[in-house]
Amino acid sequence: MISKNTIDQVFETVRVEEVIGDFVQLKKAGSNFKGLSPFSDERTPSFMVSPVKQIWKDFSSGKGGNAVAFLMEHEHFTYPEAIKYLAKKYNIEIEETEQSDEQKQEADARESLYLVSEYANKYFQKILHNTNQGKSIGLSYFKERGFTDDIIKKFGLGYSLDDWQAFTDEALKDGYNIEFLEKTGLTIVKEDKRFDRFKGRVMFPIQSMSGRVLGFGGRILTNTKKAAKYLNSPESDIYHKSKVLYGIFHAKQSIAKEDNCFLVEGYTDVIQFYQTGIKNVVASSGTALTPEQIRLINRLTKNITVLFDGDSAGIRASLRGIDLILEQGMNVKVCMFPEGEDPDSFAKQNTFEELTLFLDENAQDFIQFKASLLVKDSKNDPIKKAETVRDIVNSISKIPDRIKKEIYIQECSKIMDISEEVLFSTLAQINKKEYQDANKAYKKEQQSFQVFKNEHAVKKVNIQYELERKIIEILLLYGNKTEDFEDLILKETETNELVLEPVIQQAQVFEKIYLDLQDDEMEFSNPKFKELYYTIIDTLNQNPDFALESFVNSVDQNMANEITSILMDEEKYALHNWESKNIYPKDKSKSIAQLVSETILNLRCFLIEQKVIDFQKETMESKDNKNVLQEVKDYSNLKMLLSRKLNRVL
Repeated sequence: MISKNTIDQVFETVRVEEVIGDFVQLKKAGSNFKGLSPFSDERTPSFMVSPVKQIWKDFSSGKGGNAVAFLMEHEHFTYPEAIKYLAKKYNIEIEETEQSDEQKQEADARESLYLVSEYANKYFQKILHNTNQGKSIGLSYFKERGFTDDIIKKFGLGYSLDDWQAFTDEALKDGYNIEFLEKTGLTIVKEDKRFDRFKGRVMFPIQSMSGRVLGFGGRILTNTKKAAKYLNSPESDIYHKSKVLYGIFHAKQSIAKEDNCFLVEGYTDVIQFYQTGIKNVVASSGTALTPEQIRLINRLTKNITVLFDGDSAGIRASLRGIDLILEQGMNVKVCMFPEGEDPDSFAKQNTFEELTLFLDENAQDFIQFKASLLVKDSKNDPIKKAETVRDIVNSISKIPDRIKKEIYIQECSKIMDISEEVLFSTLAQINKKEYQDANKAYKKEQQSFQVFKNEHAVKKVNIQYELERKIIEILLLYGNKTEDFEDLILKETETNELVLEPVIQQAQVFEKIYLDLQDDEMEFSNPKFKELYYTIIDTLNQNPDFALESFVNSVDQNMANEITSILMDEEKYALHNWESKNIYPKDKSKSIAQLVSETILNLRCFLIEQKVIDFQKETMESKDNKNVLQEVKDYSNLKMLLSRKLNRVL
């Protein structure tokens, strides 16, 4: 178990914008930061981070919380793992007690897969550096590739012994369950026999954006025709190859800093580039590029440079990946290496300066690259040229931005020597077909939605819920502030009329709210808000130096999520950047007393109205209505007075 002292130190040190900035590209939005949601597919930012409150909110998925909650949601960490990750990031020494066997057994299945993968990673590294076979075969191979000791350790490269059961036997001996060894794909189980999947291969651990080991890629070093040259871990609960990019953990900060990502094919391409000095590089690990992988990069930058081998046979298939990138609204450049070279070999033979210069001079806009590539094939054949033009225009049609589309059409017109009118006409035909297909899909969706709509009536706004929520928000933001409040004292005139007389009193916001609710005997109807209300009041009573970020970190996860939703709800309006449109929303902090008074008055008015409705029902059921009617009259008069105070017309 991690000590409370360590946890407190972590929360005191951590900056939520720094933690999330490792995974999402954040841009300043007033006092906050905004970015694309890492939990959904979107092109317009709906993800907000508040450095002042030290919380975040994703308005597309509804998720939110502090830095720990983000890691638990995004990286599927347990609470202790999130604390450990943050402690490591901020160089905080972790105090913890040894886990018992019982505690190890209590780890859930998903966590067991992570533990097994991490164990395997350390095992393969140990074999590489500490055994004769590992040194003579595995380490020799990496050295031949030109990898330094530092780079080998940084990327966690390893070796699996050329033995059918060496890893499995060692793992079982160390107490790891065969069930999880099989589920990660590290061990193959057939009937009552067990085999190591990566027997006799050099190992490349595949890590998540936060550095967790998800799976492995293994390369065989012998010329065996029966065995595949590269072998990847099978799909599991923690490893989905379509959602992972090799090297993203090491590249994420450089990608955000350079505002560009180099995309290559293989593991060694990434490592060689990194060693040469270009660190903003990732690989699709030999698989076709997927929308999920593109979105992973999209969180960090809008710019991708795709690098192709000089003699890549699969270059045409890879062009589909470019269309996918364009669909995501990203900017694409393409660079092809000289014939016979690939990113690995070219980076190995050149210095950082030479490699950078080559990439700068040879990176082409996707349309120039695609046109030059396809024109070579079409040559003087008009039919093939027509197909080439349609192929290029089809790629342009994928771009969401209309201005970019027009610029690319103009560029294509120059390169292919075809009038813009013809290209725009072709684009319109493609768009029309896509529109018709989309319209059909939309109508089908609407039919389903209509059924859903008929089955689920629209809910009315719950006024009391909203007002109770607003009270919680005020307490969290301004609870310990002292303000001058205008209290309304109900007095009876000589003519027996009820009037409200204003009296100025100074008080702390939480005291004012508490006393007003007590005086009127008002109770929260929502159980969550009720629990939260008393927790906040109790904290403010005991701690005059109430700090919001400390409070969020001290409550349980469910309550922390509720707090985040309340606090960040109005922050979503900052996503629209109203100031740029010369619209300046009013700052609530400059009228706290008014905000408190109006919220309490509104709640009083609502409860009075509910009381009147109850009395009206009572008059219908009672024979003696005289007393009830007098109550209705008194409450109606009181509501009239409060409404006047709120400047309402009844």
